[in-house]
Amino acid sequence: MTIKKFLFQLLLMALLLGLILAITLFWLRSYTNHGQQLELPDYVGINFETAKADAEEKTFIMVVKDSIHKVGVRGGEILAQNPVAYSKVKENRKIYVTTAKYNADLISLDDLPSLYGKEYEAKKRELGYLDITTDVKGYRYDTGEPDHILEVWQNGKQIVGKNIKGKGVSVPKGGSLSFVLSKSRGGTLDVPDLKCMQVNAVKFMLSSQDLSIGNITADGIIENEGAAYIIGQFPPFSFGSTIEMGSKIDITITNTKPKYCN
Repeated sequence: MTIKKFLFQLLLMALLLGLILAITLFWLRSYTNHGQQLELPDYVGINFETAKADAEEKTFIMVVKDSIHKVGVRGGEILAQNPVAYSKVKENRKIYVTTAKYNADLISLDDLPSLYGKEYEAKKRELGYLDITTDVKGYRYDTGEPDHILEVWQNGKQIVGKNIKGKGVSVPKGGSLSFVLSKSRGGTLDVPDLKCMQVNAVKFMLSSQDLSIGNITADGIIENEGAAYIIGQFPPFSFGSTIEMGSKIDITITNTKPKYCN
């Protein structure tokens, strides 16, 4: 055997041994890593598509278990995961996640609590449990209890009233409703003509109209105020003039009935 042939065979054997060694090391590394425990990242608060790409890169499989609407949270954002973050898991582990919906859940007006004629603060709390915010659009005089609901508005349109209930109306979770409430004062009445009437009779009459006597000015000596006669008033009586309910009327009184009174 020549030296040249001997060196060639020696080189061939060295290459073969190197290949066998490389295969052995690769197999040992694979065998050692197989089934090893990996730490699970925290994906809560991350967009699903972004998290899924990262999970697949780490050999995990991400599966959407549920989607729910959450006010103020972007659609597609991960809300919860199982197993939880930083758990030790094996390769190819499935991660079940709950994501936020892109569109808000709609609640039919028929499924909302009864609103018309109800006390506002109580209904505000009930609607709050449904993630519906409320505000007061205004007040209107009503003979019933104050701060009760007379009208409900959504996006500039009335949907609830005494004879109104919007058909097919839905309110999104996270949406808002505006209310017109009742108040016991603020309606208007014609200014009454009090001249020549006695004070006690006027007090009784005004109380039934949610009005009352204000300042009393005496003209002369008054022996019995309740039996005195009214000879002047402010605001004065005139046809067509009005006064707000709850207001006071100032009067001037005298002890005896004037001659011009019938």
